[in-house]
Amino acid sequence: MAQTAEVFNISHPAVGNVRELLTRLDKSKGKAAAKTGIVIEVTTDSEKNLDVYVSALEMLGQYFSTRIAGAPEEAIKLIVQALVPAKPVTSNQLKQAQMLAKAKTAVLQSGDWVTASEIASLANLSAANPSSQPSKWKREKRIFAIRHEGVDYFPLYGLDETASYRPLAALKEVIAVLEPMKDGWAMAYWFMSVNGWLGGKRPQDLLRSSPQRVVAAAREEVAGITHG
Repeated sequence: MAQTAEVFNISHPAVGNVRELLTRLDKSKGKAAAKTGIVIEVTTDSEKNLDVYVSALEMLGQYFSTRIAGAPEEAIKLIVQALVPAKPVTSNQLKQAQMLAKAKTAVLQSGDWVTASEIASLANLSAANPSSQPSKWKREKRIFAIRHEGVDYFPLYGLDETASYRPLAALKEVIAVLEPMKDGWAMAYWFMSVNGWLGGKRPQDLLRSSPQRVVAAAREEVAGITHG
């Protein structure tokens, strides 16, 4: 038996704040009790951009209605199966996700990270291709980066302001030790966390003044991971 397709109708948007729109939906429930509506909040100063966005949603709704119409029930089950997680998310997984989000937020809000363009400005590098030199340093493992929303961010504490903002020599040694066990984000967490091997100080704070102590702490970190 074929599954009857739902009809998706995306009409022109009602403009207003979310509370007003929800009130309007509540009042309209008596007139169309069998229908369900949603409110999508879109912030834009351009009515043209809003029209383009709604038109795209209309096209998507029409496409979905056409594709699903008359589809065998088994096909619909397969679509649903593909969209539903294979296993329920456990409380531990949720906690881990929350901790990871908190850690990433702390890194991004620390003020310790700069883009390739910002490095080019600080180091008086070529403005024509500002990412060229920092990317080369990254390939040579003289510096590491975290990637966020398609952009590489480099640690400001890994650059030597007394040498035209080139990477500190010790950073390459630390990266060589940590890289087999940690990606860029994991290195960022390690550098910003207090470290028992450094007397409760953060590795990033001692990278200039006591670089070999930081290298030694990195070795202890990797040894702990390997044996732990």
